[in-house]
Amino acid sequence: MKIEVWTDIVCPYCYIGKRKFEEGLKKFKYRDSVEIVYRSFELDPQMAVHVNDDIYGLSAKKFGSTRAHMKAVHDDITKRAELDGLTFNYDSTIHTNTFNAHRLLHYSKQFGKTNELLERLYKAYFTDSLHIGDDNTLVMIAVEVGLDAAGTTAMLVSEQYAAEVRADELKAQKLGVRGVPYFLINGKYAISGAQTTEVFVEALEKAWAEEHPVVQFRSASGDTEELVCLDGSCAVEHQELNKLREES
Repeated sequence: MKIEVWTDIVCPYCYIGKRKFEEGLKKFKYRDSVEIVYRSFELDPQMAVHVNDDIYGLSAKKFGSTRAHMKAVHDDITKRAELDGLTFNYDSTIHTNTFNAHRLLHYSKQFGKTNELLERLYKAYFTDSLHIGDDNTLVMIAVEVGLDAAGTTAMLVSEQYAAEVRADELKAQKLGVRGVPYFLINGKYAISGAQTTEVFVEALEKAWAEEHPVVQFRSASGDTEELVCLDGSCAVEHQELNKLREES
């Protein structure tokens, strides 16, 4: 089973949704057969790397609202995140462009570090108030999860993985994805937003059942009970079972 997840590092519901999805995956019997592919999505691709305003001011300008209102909105998001054991420090968050962080995530795939790196990037932005648009910060984070500093630096100063980021975003556009997180199971079942754990479990089980239907074959004699254990016991042979039925 393949699950594609479109996400952005500065998206609070992507972080929360990751937790909900992971909780659902733990309850899924066939979780070891699930392949998870994280895909890039920029909520604000035109955002500068270095900005002169905080998240409240930037949000107020973006949505045509007031700073006070956006502060209240982010306070509500913080409270919701706490329910999933996450700590958001919006007062000190350093907002930035996430394009290079997405390139770094693609780079990490060859080393099997994508999930670990994504988790660290979320924490760096929401909890630790680190500047994830800064190359030096990205190298530091990469090293923390086991990536090579020199290799990471060389990748960041190049144009590597830019095409992969754009390809993910183009695929999202073709699918009609307008926001994240966006989960696509086997290219068919889509879940948009940070849904409940139960929603993820239901979708996983439905997709699995469709991919692995149960096929029942009849015996040569046509007797569907010939090779079936009845009443929790397989010790009674078929002929003996018929005899027991006659006696009863």
